Amino acid sequence: MTCYLIAMAAADFLVVIADVMLRWLIMYFPVSFLDITYICCLIMVLIPATTMNSIWLTVAFTFDRFVAICCQKLKTKYCTEKTAVRIIATVSVLSYLESIPWYFKFQSKYIFNNLPWFCDIKPEYYTSVFWTFYGVFHRVLSPSMPFIIILVLNTLTVRYVLIASKARRRLQKDSDREGPSDPEMVKRRKYIILLFSISGSFIILWSPYSTCFLYQRIAILHHYAPLSPTVGTFGYLLQLLSTCKNMCLYTVTQTQFRGQLKTVVKLPFTLVLRSIKQ
Repeated sequence: MTCYLIAMAAADFLVVIADVMLRWLIMYFPVSFLDITYICCLIMVLIPATTMNSIWLTVAFTFDRFVAICCQKLKTKYCTEKTAVRIIATVSVLSYLESIPWYFKFQSKYIFNNLPWFCDIKPEYYTSVFWTFYGVFHRVLSPSMPFIIILVLNTLTVRYVLIASKARRRLQKDSDREGPSDPEMVKRRKYIILLFSISGSFIILWSPYSTCFLYQRIAILHHYAPLSPTVGTFGYLLQLLSTCKNMCLYTVTQTQFRGQLKTVVKLPFTLVLRSIKQ
């Protein structure tokens, strides 16, 4: 589980670098080295690649917790550090490979001193069958299919936990064994809280962006009124926010981090008390 949390935190940090820092540096600092066509195209590949990697690592983590909770026979073979590393590496490589075609979506706008500058969308992007198919395929992978997979896995996990909890309480009642707390139930409760904190927040924060995207496509086909830019910006903001929460969740779940955070919060008061005593 720690391997998945570290991988998701690292992937989300790359999203922040590519989709927030580099994108806005290009917009607010024009005519920099980032506007060279080769670098600009590379950034336009990194943005969907890092997002795709973050999404599918969330799916991989959700599936890992599903196996750990619901598939006891498969758990010993699948839920291992070696398997987790392999899954993380495979998902990361495939995510970046899937986004390579975006590099060829753009062309240079100017050539100055034999160096191409800026990224303009090629005219054939709007008419090519390949780009139409690839755009649909990319949207299915990010985030339509992950939505469905995460919802199904979470539903099955909750169903299994509820049935197992009822059976466990019934057995404890039949055996007349009472205790202050059940360690197994506490462990399952922690798993469920962590699982829904990650996958549930992913669904909630991505839903506005996906809804706006679907409405825009439907509006183009049926000539409906387009959404206001504010609504689209809000959905995009929530989508980016979803890439920050995994880093926060990872750090908050670490006991050592919480201890160090308490020390930092107490530090000003400690210094004041120490100075008063002196």
